[in-house]
Amino acid sequence: MKTTALRIYGAEDLRLETFELPPIKEDEILVHIVSNSICMSCHKAAKQGTKHKRIPNDIAEHPTLLGHEFSGKIVEVGAKYKGQWEVGQLFGIQPATNYPGGPVGVLSAPGYSYRYIGGNATYAIIPRDVLEMNCLLPYSGDAFFKASLAEPMSCIIGAVRANYHVAPGSYQHEMGIIAGGNMAILAGCGPMGLGLIDYTLHGPRQPKMLIVTDIDDARINRVKELYPAEHAKSCGVELVFINTKDVDLAQRVAELTNGKMVDDAFVFAPIPAVFEQGQRILGFEGTLNFFAGPTDTTLSAKLNIYDVHYNFHKVMGTSGGNTEDMRIALELMSEGKINPAAMVTHIGGITAAAQTTLHLPEIPGGKKLLYTEFDMPLVAIDDLERLGKESTGVLGELYRGLAPIVAQHKGLWSTDAERFLLGFRDKLACSECL
Repeated sequence: MKTTALRIYGAEDLRLETFELPPIKEDEILVHIVSNSICMSCHKAAKQGTKHKRIPNDIAEHPTLLGHEFSGKIVEVGAKYKGQWEVGQLFGIQPATNYPGGPVGVLSAPGYSYRYIGGNATYAIIPRDVLEMNCLLPYSGDAFFKASLAEPMSCIIGAVRANYHVAPGSYQHEMGIIAGGNMAILAGCGPMGLGLIDYTLHGPRQPKMLIVTDIDDARINRVKELYPAEHAKSCGVELVFINTKDVDLAQRVAELTNGKMVDDAFVFAPIPAVFEQGQRILGFEGTLNFFAGPTDTTLSAKLNIYDVHYNFHKVMGTSGGNTEDMRIALELMSEGKINPAAMVTHIGGITAAAQTTLHLPEIPGGKKLLYTEFDMPLVAIDDLERLGKESTGVLGELYRGLAPIVAQHKGLWSTDAERFLLGFRDKLACSECL
């Protein structure tokens, strides 16, 4: 079986190549990958090469495959897993396996450490390591892109599940947000913030009030369009948006909550002032989750330790989700309860994988979603209508067809858009991908 895949040979040395996969062993599974979402972690691996903790030292001779937010279907099942997995079955994957016996010794993971498994590929081999750790996960949803985004959604789910509360005089940690309480998402109108809004409204536990902040009215108005107050109310949640640019947030939250403030605050920007805002709006026994991952190792903010002591404020941080979080994400997507479409701002083909990965921080917007069999540039979903007017040939035909579908879905990528795109598979196939 031939595959076309993005391989890493060294720092900033990424090559899209077609090569033969070896026959699978009895404890392996062959998969066809349909979609892969580009992660900032892949950018870091591409820039660092062998200096990255998950990249083997011998990639110049034995390159590995990049990409770990992928979805597809089963093509062939090794003897050991027949009956457990079926040909044609859809899947998602938990990439944070950290398999101790893998090629790096520790911290080995698909999309970094292995020669034959990575998301930027048409076909891949799921190795024994992943299967032994139950990190290949079943999925029965209506679109591949949703399962590709199960990994970032699992980070959100993990953050909510990790929040905890301890009543004064008790030593019992109550995990999760306070049901029927007040919750806030600070700097919450970006892609990951939208994911948390979606999960808060449609997940297993809802607050009474959800306050979302940002400093840009255009972003706030866009999120209001995606999550109308009427819909939130039908979920049992009062959804409130606040532009904090010229507002005393603590005073406004006190007015909204009759002085109770919030039980759970999630900070989605690595900015000290936003962190400090988060603590100021905590109520008695409130928890602040610093979700945003800073790159500055010296980043610091003020902490009111009086409130830590007397008002039982708790400060924590989360990074990533575990396999159970992934299962929850895939199950909720399969049931149609959550939809990560608001995270996606760009689409493209596997031929855009290298440049997208190397230049990811320079590309504005949210998630960059690639379809692995396509020879297609990376394009912003917002630009599809314009590109349809400016482009000719098959790409122009594709853009003109996608634009009204996206418009019907409030400007979001969707199951309908994915199905339309996949209908162009033969017309826009990358060289030797078929």
